[in-house]
Amino acid sequence: MKKLAFLFFLMLNSIQAQISGCTDPLSKNYNSKATVNDGSCDYETFKTKPIVTHRLSDSIKETSGLVSFEQLLWTHNDDHDKTIYGLDSLGKIRRKIVLDQTLNHDWEEISQDSSHIYIGDFGNNASGNRTDLHILKIEKKSFLAEKPVIETISFSYSDQTDLTPQKPNTTNFDCEAFIVSKDSIYLFTKQWHSSKTSIYVLPNQSGNHIAQFKKTLDTKGLVTGATYLEAKKLIVLCGYSKFGKPFLYLLYDFKNSDFLSGNKRRIDLQLSFHQIEGIATNNGLHYYLTNEALVRKPILNVPQQIHYFDLSPILNSYLHK
Repeated sequence: MKKLAFLFFLMLNSIQAQISGCTDPLSKNYNSKATVNDGSCDYETFKTKPIVTHRLSDSIKETSGLVSFEQLLWTHNDDHDKTIYGLDSLGKIRRKIVLDQTLNHDWEEISQDSSHIYIGDFGNNASGNRTDLHILKIEKKSFLAEKPVIETISFSYSDQTDLTPQKPNTTNFDCEAFIVSKDSIYLFTKQWHSSKTSIYVLPNQSGNHIAQFKKTLDTKGLVTGATYLEAKKLIVLCGYSKFGKPFLYLLYDFKNSDFLSGNKRRIDLQLSFHQIEGIATNNGLHYYLTNEALVRKPILNVPQQIHYFDLSPILNSYLHK
């Protein structure tokens, strides 16, 4: 009986020692006594502008994704062109690798893990009823050797039961962003009416799969790209509002694959009317973003560009704690 009482006492002390609350000192509601982050942190509005911006080649006017490995930034166009372009930090094209075995219906994103790159052919804004949504999985070594070994991961959405054609830019089943985590792929969709994103998960293996709905996040804008540092539990999404105002949305200090269980912070980018499409980082502090050309003369004439941002003021304390 004494042993049971002692065990109960230890359990009670352990529970009492765990205090849930906001653990981020940069938030408005930081709780210095909290030991467990409950995802409740609230933040002041933060705006940032690029340190430097460079124009990109006319070969990549529709740059639609971005990833960093082998000392280059890799991007692609979102229609027809089967070339993956390797850029230096100034946005100059240093390498081109053509995926001859494939077709580019609507390549909207590129992602990676340690051994593969992944290209999302899942753009679905025209009528919202594509039945050939898929992701190309390409071994990195074979890709760099220009003899790409490619697998195909096909999927459909678990909650899309109506495939009736919709008006352009009205569907909830359009996707331009995803990340890869171990044996799973996570999609971040664009909900055109609500400006929210839904998160879906599917297996990271070739074949036909059902992307299972997980949760919805109110990003207050259309998500178009994602980058992920798994070891740091950090995801940064990029996108733009319906009025063309670009933003970043940070998810960090979350539990396992519950990406919405930690801190959620929206960052406004001081770029007017930029269709931001791609995002990449190596260290979680400094980011490259690309925008595709946006020409609506005589009002808009924004060329394709690459931008370099520093998020150290926001993330340095978290990444180095």
